[in-house]
Amino acid sequence: MKKEGEIRIPAGCAIAGIISKSGQKINGGEIVKILSVMRDRSNGLGGGFAGYGIYPEYKEYYALHVFYDSREAKFSFEKLLEESFDIINLSKIPTKKIPEITDEPLIWRYFVFPLPTRLVDSQLDEKEFVARFVLKINFELNGAHIFSSGKNMGVFKAVGYPEDVGKFYSLEEYDGYCFTGHGRYPTNSPGWWGGAHPFALLDYTTVHNGEISSYDTNRQSMEMQGYKCTLQTDTEVITYMVDYLNRKVGLDMKEIAGVFAAPFWKTIESLPKDRKKLATFLRQTFPSELITGPFSIIVGFTGGLMALNDRLKLRSMIVAEKGDRVYISSEEAAVRKVEPSLDSVYAPMGGEAVIIKINGLCP
Repeated sequence: MKKEGEIRIPAGCAIAGIISKSGQKINGGEIVKILSVMRDRSNGLGGGFAGYGIYPEYKEYYALHVFYDSREAKFSFEKLLEESFDIINLSKIPTKKIPEITDEPLIWRYFVFPLPTRLVDSQLDEKEFVARFVLKINFELNGAHIFSSGKNMGVFKAVGYPEDVGKFYSLEEYDGYCFTGHGRYPTNSPGWWGGAHPFALLDYTTVHNGEISSYDTNRQSMEMQGYKCTLQTDTEVITYMVDYLNRKVGLDMKEIAGVFAAPFWKTIESLPKDRKKLATFLRQTFPSELITGPFSIIVGFTGGLMALNDRLKLRSMIVAEKGDRVYISSEEAAVRKVEPSLDSVYAPMGGEAVIIKINGLCP
């Protein structure tokens, strides 16, 4: 029998992010190196990455990354896609055969834009048209799953350890201004390709360490707004809540953080008048979007990142800077793998949002 101290029980999954504050290129291999240090936070049942700015030649088009269980599912999907979208380019997503990644589905990539006539007929704006198509496919078309759907960005994920997933997709061949990554240790949900992090809708992506005890309330709230939670894991709903609160309601990322990790009422009472008014409004208006339970998350969006802990800081997360770059990670040692000499390192307090934006790219 192993003695105390001989068993490492890490606090769940690994999350990490890198962003250049001026939008300079970062190689995707760096985020893979960071996650490789935190291998013991994973168990091989899920790893993945999101990269922003990786498709500059197709930056005006939506990049749909799709898993297929069969060629029949691919045929059915492409027929539906052609009815609603102009397909600019399509191809298999390049992958590398490695023994650590098995049972891979068919993995394809499509650069598309809504057909003008279909967009007009729908009476929807462009993003809502795409979002509804993605949700409809993932809910209704058996054997096809759209796991990434934003512009000039893409998600790459699989069942495996994150460093093996990075090798599988040759992530070092991608350059972007921002990357996030995740190593999964599922505790009460299955390990499967669609259930690996990041979760994405349009350009919003989420990686998460922890457990959402408010999941049923959060899910029911999002399903009332037309979203469908189909991926057998609690984290999926965070991405939908970000999309809803930012794109549809119009809250900014700081306000969204004030919804997800809303201050306790006794804390709100002690705030200055202007902050008290906003915090009260957010807490009263969006109670069903409050996230309870231990969590640390990194939310990616076009032109920026948001990192957030739960109010009690029950999951570790540090933020470090070196020159133009900001690093976010579950562990400081992981960041020092790629940047040994840092300008600063600190651990955000519970409920304290860290938001990094790039000039000229954020809405």
